[in-house]
Amino acid sequence: MTITKLVMVRHGESQWNRENRFTGWVDVDLSDQGRVEAKRAGKILKNKGFIFDRGYTSVLKRAIHTLWLIIDELDQAWLPIRKHWRLNERHYGMLQGLNKAETIKKFGNDKVQQWRRSLNVAPPKIINNENLGYDLRYMNNGLNQLPDSESLSSTINRVRLCLNYNILPNIKRGRKLVIVAHGNSIRAMIVLLNNLKDEEEIFQLNVPTATPLIYEFDDKMQIVSHYFLNLN
Repeated sequence: MTITKLVMVRHGESQWNRENRFTGWVDVDLSDQGRVEAKRAGKILKNKGFIFDRGYTSVLKRAIHTLWLIIDELDQAWLPIRKHWRLNERHYGMLQGLNKAETIKKFGNDKVQQWRRSLNVAPPKIINNENLGYDLRYMNNGLNQLPDSESLSSTINRVRLCLNYNILPNIKRGRKLVIVAHGNSIRAMIVLLNNLKDEEEIFQLNVPTATPLIYEFDDKMQIVSHYFLNLN
């Protein structure tokens, strides 16, 4: 039986992760710690003998730079990379840029947790999208109207298209893929791959930064196992 492995990695710590802010689609870069985490992930993958055929990432630089650092550690700078907005983090609407602790004080922990973790409740819509403006990364990739907020369910639906039409067909061909994305877009892929239905189970999903998550598929595209790589 041939096993094909898919590797998913949440980007390393960003500047706003460090400042405990909601980030969403705001294009914040990695912190110094995030770059260290990304390099560590690359070293772990190299020590485990991973060699990839293709890379996928979002169009946000914290994910792009994490992938660059990983493939640099793997000495695979030649790796073809596809960047897709459907792998972006969930859009947090007007919460973007706000400190999470201060937001909890203002709206209450239950409300904020509902915005963050429930399937169908989206945060309050952003008043305008001027911070994204006329952005060629989206306009040239079929996104004519930028979102003003997203629920986890709507994030899952957009990730589904990338998974079904880009990622899974490549795995079916036996290609070894590495995907660097975000906490919620990877959570969406876990929900889709594992066919999760229980909202509480989805609520409890946690994706640590820069920790490779491995999915193993057999010849019939059935998942054999999935696990995080030990960082020690």
